[in-house]
Amino acid sequence: MPYSLGVVGLGRMAQAVVLPLIERKDFLPNEIFAVVGRKESVPSVAEKFPKGMRIVSSDDPIAEDVWNAAIQLLAIKPQQLPLFEGKNFNFDNPNPSSRPLLISVLAGVTLKRLQKIFPGHVCVRSVPNIPVLVGAGLTGLAWAEGVTEKQRSSVMKIFNPISEVFELPEVQLDAFLALTSSGPAYVSLMIEALADGAVAAGLPRHLAYRLTHKMLSGTALFLNEKAMHPSELKDMVASPGGTTITALRHLEMAGVRSALMEAVVVAAERSRSLNGGE
Repeated sequence: MPYSLGVVGLGRMAQAVVLPLIERKDFLPNEIFAVVGRKESVPSVAEKFPKGMRIVSSDDPIAEDVWNAAIQLLAIKPQQLPLFEGKNFNFDNPNPSSRPLLISVLAGVTLKRLQKIFPGHVCVRSVPNIPVLVGAGLTGLAWAEGVTEKQRSSVMKIFNPISEVFELPEVQLDAFLALTSSGPAYVSLMIEALADGAVAAGLPRHLAYRLTHKMLSGTALFLNEKAMHPSELKDMVASPGGTTITALRHLEMAGVRSALMEAVVVAAERSRSLNGGE
C-alpha cells in the first residue's frame, strides 16, 4: 500500500516539518516513509520519531517505495540532486490531480530543474527558515504549473501551523531565502557581538545574553505592533549628543549597514548559483 507522505532526507529542517504533522495527527506514523543517506544514521534519526514510522537508508532495496507516496518532501542538500538525474520518475500520468506532489526545500533549485528531473510529479518550491523548529518560522512558496487547489491546500496545511506563509513569484525566492533563511545567522552574529560588548563594558556573560535576546525580541515586537519604520524608532532613541547617536556614528564609520546589505545580496546570488547552471 502506498504511503501518504514520503520524505527524502530527514535532517533538521525535514524533522521540523514532519514532527508537527504527526503531533497534530495530520499523518499517522505508519503513513510516513522516510529515506536517509546512511544506514548508520537510521537508529539515531528513528529515536526522534514515534514508533511505526518507516525509516530506511538510501541503499535499502525498498527505499524506492518513497516515490510512490502521494506527497513527497525532498529535503536533501542541493549538491546531492544530481544523484537523481537520469532516473525514471515519469509515471506517465497526465492527470495532475493524481500525480505525486513533490515539495522541495532545496535552496536555489528552480522549479524548471525539479520538473525536468521529476517529470511525473507536480512540483512546489518551498523556503522555510530555522524558526519553524519553534513554530515561529517564515516560509516562501512558489508553485509549478499544474498544481491543483487540493494540492495547494495540502501544502498550506503542512507549513501554516509552523510558519507564516508567503506565496511568491519564483524569481523572488532567492532574496526571500537570503533574508529569512540566512538572516537568523546574521542576527546570531549580532547577538554574540552585542553580548561581547556588554561583557567588555562590565556585565556578566549570562546577563549580557539574556538582555540582548530580550532587547531584540522586544524591539521587533514594538516595530511590528506600532507599524513603525525602523528609522522612526532610531530617531526616537538617538538624542542630540547622546550615547546612542555616538554609537550609531561608530557603526556607520565601520560600514555595518553596508555589510548587512551586501550579506543579503551575496546570499541571494549564492542561492541562484546552486541551481547547477539551469
